[in-house]
Amino acid sequence: MLIIIFSAMEIPVKETPGISIIEEEDTIEGLESRVLLFNDDWHSFDEVIIQLIKATKCSFEEAKHMTFEVHVKGKAIVFNGTVADCIKVSGVLEEIALHTQVVT
Repeated sequence: MLIIIFSAMEIPVKETPGISIIEEEDTIEGLESRVLLFNDDWHSFDEVIIQLIKATKCSFEEAKHMTFEVHVKGKAIVFNGTVADCIKVSGVLEEIALHTQVVT
């Protein structure tokens, strides 16, 4: 049983299976997320590498590795972080019309 303290009064709350109470740190901004980058036939390796470095602040070697993985597998996770950070990275990648998806 969960007890919520409301001012000086305690109110018992019955927990329902499958439903959880959202803590403040569990809001969408705090969730761990990923940015998926999808392969296309329009961008060169160099364009994607440069944009990955710009978006994620990774090294040239890391960007080259991620770009090759996207090319071979059709998509790859190129960034992990909070939802807010992932949206920023996705936005930078999409500046040159790369196709991305933020996944929580």
